Amino acid sequence: MIIRKSAAEIEGMARAGELVYETLQLVAEHLEPGVSMLELDRIADEHIAANGGHPTSKGYKGFPAALCISPNSMVVHGIPTEYRACEGDLISVDLGVTLNGLVADSAVTLPVGEIDPEAQRLLDVCQEALAAGIEQARVDNHLSDISHAVQTVVEEAGFSVVRSLVGHGVGRSYHEDPQIPNYGPPGRGPVLQSGMTLAIEPMITAGSADVYVHDDDWSISSVDSSLAAHFEHTVALTAEGPRVLTKAGAALLR
Repeated sequence: MIIRKSAAEIEGMARAGELVYETLQLVAEHLEPGVSMLELDRIADEHIAANGGHPTSKGYKGFPAALCISPNSMVVHGIPTEYRACEGDLISVDLGVTLNGLVADSAVTLPVGEIDPEAQRLLDVCQEALAAGIEQARVDNHLSDISHAVQTVVEEAGFSVVRSLVGHGVGRSYHEDPQIPNYGPPGRGPVLQSGMTLAIEPMITAGSADVYVHDDDWSISSVDSSLAAHFEHTVALTAEGPRVLTKAGAALLR
């Protein structure tokens, strides 16, 4: 069942989204060679608590941290460790925040210092794919229009969409219906309606689309150790167009 949100709920999600945005910006400011992933998690956890929120991942199905931090070939769900960032790394950071009972969810992949040009292209393409997916999150489109837009951008650039991982509805809970694959033909699935709130999140690799789960039962990496990128926004569908709730000012895309 897809839960459509009231205008008041969307405003509440936007406030949670502002805190997500601020926290990811703070993490980016502290990400430099030598910093540990545990230190980044501590910084995020403390900032969220100081602003009245709760990191949604912390305690979710037993997950132990505020942030999912996934270096290099790790795609998603990395548990923060003592690993220290190195020059040239790509660090994916995924964060949900619950504020006054409502959830917003976002992710970024951040470069550490100077990175390889092909790694930068991977980041650029993943962000372009997210923008293309958000552009299709419009009333009366179909859900798979989002999926198809993401896939087209990624594969035309020569990269791979991870097919076993999906975006999702979000808002009253961390993960709601519908699931949103990052591939597929257009014009399929539910018709999009005002009030839907979706976490759109391309997860892509520079090599194979195949992934595996680590022994910790959380972390997921590419099977061929190719670099991965992950970008995500929480988006509300409105009559005026998609509204990105995890940016400063909860921008409306007209």
